[in-house]
Amino acid sequence: MKSRDTLLRLKRFQVDEKRRQVVQIETMVAEFERMAAELDREILHEQEKAGIHDVAHYAYPTYAKAAMTRRDNLKRSAAELAGQLAEAQDALAEAFEELKKVELLEERDGQRERIAEAARDQAEMDRIGAERTTLRAS
Repeated sequence: MKSRDTLLRLKRFQVDEKRRQVVQIETMVAEFERMAAELDREILHEQEKAGIHDVAHYAYPTYAKAAMTRRDNLKRSAAELAGQLAEAQDALAEAFEELKKVELLEERDGQRERIAEAARDQAEMDRIGAERTTLRAS
């Protein structure tokens, strides 16, 4: 029984760890997307300030070009993290299923113990009743 308790704690820890990984990746994706949106605003601001929207124009703002590169890198990183997020979510679902299996085994064992204890209690009550019946008959 002790090994089952240890296994149950291990499975719960694994689920918690996978859940933390999912949340961490989701947070990173959201942060990258926020930063990319901020760079989009800065690029637009630079284009409006310079009055040039054509990236190929010789006087296009250098800061806007650099910001575009950073934004594109952030979007690429966010897309890569989205793939990792899907994998982490799958791993979380798998760990959760394993936890549920162990919990069901634990519950089934507990139910068996309760049934066995109830049977022992009933047998004891039957024995006491039989003794009283024997005493009254004598």
